[in-house]
Amino acid sequence: MALTDYITLGRSGLRVSPLCLGTMTFGEDWGWGCDVETSERLLATYLDRGGNFLDTANMYTKGHSEKIIGDWFQKNRGRRDRTVLATKFMSAMHPGDPNSGGAGRKAIVDACHESLRRLRTDYIDLYWLHFWDHHTPIEETMRALDDLVASGKARHVGFSDTPAWKCAEAQTIARFRGWSPLIALQIEYSLLERSVEDELIPMARETGMGVTPWSPLKGGILSGKYRRDSVPEGARYGEDSAHLTERAFAIIDALDEVAEAQGCSVAEAALAWCRQRPGVDSVIIGARTMEQLESNLRSAEITLTSEQTARLDGASDRAPIFPQSFLPRVRPIFHGGATINGESHDPFPLAPTGDDDRY
Repeated sequence: MALTDYITLGRSGLRVSPLCLGTMTFGEDWGWGCDVETSERLLATYLDRGGNFLDTANMYTKGHSEKIIGDWFQKNRGRRDRTVLATKFMSAMHPGDPNSGGAGRKAIVDACHESLRRLRTDYIDLYWLHFWDHHTPIEETMRALDDLVASGKARHVGFSDTPAWKCAEAQTIARFRGWSPLIALQIEYSLLERSVEDELIPMARETGMGVTPWSPLKGGILSGKYRRDSVPEGARYGEDSAHLTERAFAIIDALDEVAEAQGCSVAEAALAWCRQRPGVDSVIIGARTMEQLESNLRSAEITLTSEQTARLDGASDRAPIFPQSFLPRVRPIFHGGATINGESHDPFPLAPTGDDDRY
C-alpha cells in the first residue's frame, strides 16, 4: 500500500490517505514539540508525498498548531482544497468562561469560528468532538454539528474518545432525525492498547464509522527505543514505567522478530500491524523530526504476513471485558438445538469450568 492509496472514510465518500499526519507536535508551547520551521517541513513533506489527511485540535499547543497549519496554507495557496483538514472542539480555550469549552451549541459554534480563524480557511473537512461531554444532551451536540454542516462551515463530523454506547446513541439519533451522521471514530489503538476491540471497533464497523487510531506506538514505547535491558529516562508523559510490563516487553520481542523478517524498524512494524486491523481506515502518525516522519511514512509500504500478524496478536493478547469474556462460554439457546447453516446448535449452555458453583 502507498500513501496515495486513498480510502473512503467510514460510510462516506471522503477519500483519505491510509496514514494521517497528526499535528499535536506543531509548536513548542507545551514545552515539547517542534518549532514552526520544522513543523512546516513536516507538513510539506507529508503533502508532497501524496498524503492528504491532517489532524489537529483547537487545544493543541494552545491553538498554535492550528495557526501553523493555517499560515502554511496561506503561503501555499491552492493546496488547502486538496487537503482533508480535521480539527477538534471540546477543550476550554478561555479560562474563567464556562462556555468556552464543552459540547453545547454555544461552545461548538464559537470554537468552530475560532478554529476557522486560526486555520485561515472557510471550512473544516472533518470536525471532531474531542471527547465526551457528559453534561450536555447528545441531541444538542448532534443538532449543532448538523447546523455547521448545513451552513458549509464543516463538511463531515466524527467523535473521538467517547464510549461506544454514546456513539451508537448519537448515530441513531442523527439517522432518525436526518442529521449529518458520524463518519469516523478516533480512539487510542495499538498493540499495547487493544481493549477497544471489544466494544468501540465493532460498534464503529456496525454503524459506519471509520476508525482512525491515535498513539499507535503507545507514546513511543513501541518505537524501538525500549528494550528489557535499556529503558530511556525522561519519559514525555511520565507514565511509561506503568506500561513497561512483561506483556509490553513480550510485544517488543515479537516486534523485533517481525521487523527483522520484514527488513524494517520496530516502529514501522507496529504501525503496519495497526493499519491492517479490521475497521481501521487511517492511522494517525506523529513526528517531531524528519527522521521520525520518514520512518512512519515507510510503514505504509509494509504488508505483514498472516503468520507475522498471528505472532503479534499472540504476544499482545489480553483478557476481554464483559460480556465478551462470558459469551464464548455459552452456545446459542434460542434455536432449540436446530441445525442452522449446516451447524448443530446445542440449546444448553456449555458446562462450567473450574470451581464456579453458580451453575
